[in-house]
Amino acid sequence: MAHPPQLQDIAVLVVEDDEDYRELTLATLRECCDPARILGVADGERALDWLLGRRAHAGRDTRRQPRLVVLDLTLERVHGIDVLEAMRDDPLTQGVPVVVLSGTSDKAELDRCYQAGANSVVRKTVDPAELRRKLHQMYEFWITVNEANRNSRV
Repeated sequence: MAHPPQLQDIAVLVVEDDEDYRELTLATLRECCDPARILGVADGERALDWLLGRRAHAGRDTRRQPRLVVLDLTLERVHGIDVLEAMRDDPLTQGVPVVVLSGTSDKAELDRCYQAGANSVVRKTVDPAELRRKLHQMYEFWITVNEANRNSRV
């Protein structure tokens, strides 16, 4: 099944189960990036289905991976750590940068993120100005400054 070009050429995948926070994150990223290149999904299972070309996304060109995954830590269905570990275990997604968004300040939980393969952990905030600043800086670094891992893209 062929997918529209915008689902093939995603720059940023946002995985967030809180609908309000997901929409706020997506709206903020749309200020930096072509909105057609940003995809938001509501849980870890949907994220892995899209990334790995499973179920509803069977047939998606999985050689085309996002430049960045913004991953909530505490997700329904499949926990953020499990999503991250599955990504690091698959050759198609192991090189994709992952920034974990977390509301926790528990050092052990944050350490688990890095041990599972997170490239960065960013503290969640409900302050819209602070969230906007953090997301713009994250986008600027990972999409504009950082040299993409070309092995993970076509």
